[in-house]
This record gives sequence, C-alpha cells and structure tokens, in this order.
Amino acid sequence: MSIRGSAARYARALFDIAATEGELDEIEQSLAEFSALLDGSVELRSMLHNPAVPTAAKRGVIDQLVGRTQPPAPLAKLLGLLADRGRLELLPALASAYRQRLMDHNGVVQAEIVTAEPLDDVSVAALQQRLASATGRTVLVTRRTEPAIMGGVVAKIGGTVYDGSIAAQLARMRVKLAENM
Repeated sequence: MSIRGSAARYARALFDIAATEGELDEIEQSLAEFSALLDGSVELRSMLHNPAVPTAAKRGVIDQLVGRTQPPAPLAKLLGLLADRGRLELLPALASAYRQRLMDHNGVVQAEIVTAEPLDDVSVAALQQRLASATGRTVLVTRRTEPAIMGGVVAKIGGTVYDGSIAAQLARMRVKLAENM
C-alpha cells in the first residue's frame, strides 16, 4: 500500500478515537507540532528513518520525545505503534490526512486564489464569501499571484477549478472563432 493510503488509514483510526475522546483539535495541534519537530531536525529524521537503526532505539527516542512534548494519549500510543512497526516515515502524510479529515468534519475547505496582481483584503473577503456560498462550507483562502493569467481570478477548491481569468476567456474565444471559420 502507498504511503498516502497507509497514512490515511492511520489518520482515520486516530480521528475516530479522537472524536470519541473529544480531543480532535488537541490531537491535530500535537500531531502538527510533532511532525514539525521531526521535520526540523535532519539528524533526528535520518536516525528514525534509517533501517539500520534498531526498532528498540527508535522507540526509545520516540518515548523520550513523547515524554517531553506530552501529546494526548491516543497520539502517544500511535507514535509508539509507528515506531514499533518501522512506519515513522508516514508521520507527515498522516498529519496532513488527519488535518484534512478534521477540516471535512468542521465543514471547512481550503481554496487557492490565483490572480495576476495581489488582491486587497476587502476583495479577498468578498471572494471568500462567494466561494463559501457556492460550496456551502467555510472557506480558508491562500493567495498566489501569477501574471500569466493576465487578469481575473482562478479559484481552486479541491479538484474543482473556477477559472475566470482573462487568459481562459481568450482561449475559449479562440476556440469559438476557430469553430466558426
């Protein structure tokens, strides 16, 4: 099974336990912090991902980190399980999958807005409100500029793209003109 698939299974199990224990947000925050801790240390990451390092040594390091960071019990158990099974490389994908599950649970969706020029906060808020109306969910927006779109807005929400860029409009016009000739 792929890393994403395995991480999604662990994330689903962790989410289900967190939901019954009422620790959804706490576990998301602790999981993100723990993942960032591992990402921030090249030595730690290489040691934990090295197959030559015995599993017991990896488990000992994880136990020490858990003792210092004090994550919620379900997360601490999962970290130990991942260490025992030699699956610590799943942690970044697991954190991402868990965050996505939490966002879905809370009715939140991530959107990327692409414009030719930076938008002011008022315009972004208005666009965010329109996207929320279209999706029926709360929308978190990230912004990016891309001069190639010439103008207008491209909004990406999951696999859906709302392309209102001038470049796309010109492309559609070019196709219609070619069809009519």
